[in-house]
Amino acid sequence: MVNLKINGIAVSVPEGSTILQAAKVANVRIPTLCYLKDVQCVGSCRMCLVEATGARGLVAACVYPVSEGMEVKTNTPRLRHSRKTTLELILSTHKKKCLSCVRSMNCELQKLALEYNAEEDRFGTDHDLKPIDDMSASVVRDNSKCVMCTRCVAACANQTISAIGPKNRGYAKEIGSPYDVSLAVTPCVNCGQCVVACPVGALYEKSAVADVWGAIVDPDKEVVFYTAPSVRATLGEAFGLPVGTNVEGKMVTAIKQLGDVKCFNMDITADLTIIEEANELLDRLKNGGATPMFTSCCPGWIKFAEHYYPEILPNISSCKSPQEMFSAVLKTYYCEKHNIKPENLYVVSVIPCTAKKYEVARPELGHYTDAALTTRELAKMIKEAGIDFANLPDGAFDLPFGEASGAGAIFGATGGVMEAALRTAAYKLGGSGAPLEFKEVRGTEGVKEAEYIVGKTTVKVAVASGLGNARKVIESIKSGEKNYAFVEIMACPGGCINGGGQPYVHDEVRNNVDLKAVRAKALYDYDAKSKMRASHDNPAVDILYKEYFGSPNSHKAHELLHTTYHEREKY
Repeated sequence: MVNLKINGIAVSVPEGSTILQAAKVANVRIPTLCYLKDVQCVGSCRMCLVEATGARGLVAACVYPVSEGMEVKTNTPRLRHSRKTTLELILSTHKKKCLSCVRSMNCELQKLALEYNAEEDRFGTDHDLKPIDDMSASVVRDNSKCVMCTRCVAACANQTISAIGPKNRGYAKEIGSPYDVSLAVTPCVNCGQCVVACPVGALYEKSAVADVWGAIVDPDKEVVFYTAPSVRATLGEAFGLPVGTNVEGKMVTAIKQLGDVKCFNMDITADLTIIEEANELLDRLKNGGATPMFTSCCPGWIKFAEHYYPEILPNISSCKSPQEMFSAVLKTYYCEKHNIKPENLYVVSVIPCTAKKYEVARPELGHYTDAALTTRELAKMIKEAGIDFANLPDGAFDLPFGEASGAGAIFGATGGVMEAALRTAAYKLGGSGAPLEFKEVRGTEGVKEAEYIVGKTTVKVAVASGLGNARKVIESIKSGEKNYAFVEIMACPGGCINGGGQPYVHDEVRNNVDLKAVRAKALYDYDAKSKMRASHDNPAVDILYKEYFGSPNSHKAHELLHTTYHEREKY
């Protein structure tokens, strides 16, 4: 342990700790802009500069190590002047359209500028407006707002994609793609981790809000919303509620107050996915199909595999994602049952993920989804409608797609799809005495492994979240080092609860709160209290099979609930 003082406060921290980490122990706040826990630590923004004995000049607290007897000062006139000047220089090259920016009132640069009384035009406005790249189906990039923190670059590199990176040097430095091409033609998987890492509004999702408002007021359209499992655990953050608050009831009420719309529960098709996927897995194990079988509900992971590992495409489950299953069910079964022309039913998914916007446009999925709204976009619509979200009463999902199983809810956390599938596979192999909890695959670790004896079958499984971890698992399988029957992969670290479409969270929160764990706990608590905890117990799914699909993996099920994938160019 190393003993030091920060602003006169004595602290003791492990050897190798940084000044920033020691300041946290001392409950002293040091401002940051480029630093982001688990994403980047490079000390380039110079906002976290401090004075420390033994150091020559000011040092970056996020990277500078502590030493025995060190005395650190974080709030001297010299430091305040330095931070203010740094902010004013950043503002001189920043497109300041703050009133209409997606990050207005929730911008890390804006917050720091207010705290340090920075003058936005002290050094003038010395920048050229750069063209906005909006060709991607999911992510929009506005380099005129970029502050060169490079957090987006680090997030993309952590995903082992590196579709964006720094170009040029010095004052001419900017973030872009190789050869100045659009994100749309790079191997970008649309995961949106760059978006939630960006401290300003330089990256944001391509909005479908205007289209959805238009459909709601169109007299010829009947509008239905359905919400993904993790949205209930994150939407409240956009309205000041604590991280991990389950706001399912308020969410449903708010959506119904947007207009004459219905609101369904996507957990239904999470359950449907599990039934189809579990039967597909059992068929492969029994009849010698391609194994290990990989999950298919994450469109970011699917595009990653198409670009980088096309040889494993036969191993990926043919099941569509819950989003695409639900839209297919609505545009066929639901329309037939209620005498609605499919073209008059406007289907809106509410999802935690920017990649789902890309998925909507994939032709092989049938174009059943009309619009995909991120959690942030839904929050924007609720605010536009003047709805007092925090004080709403709890509402209930509309029937027939209202109540689902707890297994469907945990889809939003890494390991949740695996556990849900294991519950149903265990039941099919072991009967009613099969376990309902498989805690070994829970948790926010990047890679998890487990082995279960289900009936008379030994099943080895793996779970990976974050595409860097996905690459490790795939390479271990290809080398013969590992042998699994079933592998779950989510593109975003921690799964959908940490998706690229989730509410913006300031770095001060992300650096000090384990968002992935707290949000996931809300889903597991929901599951623990559910009346139904296994997908095969869902009566709504039983009705779908009895009235429409016949049986799992039937011909009709394959027509509407399954798909194919294809190799894409490496960049």
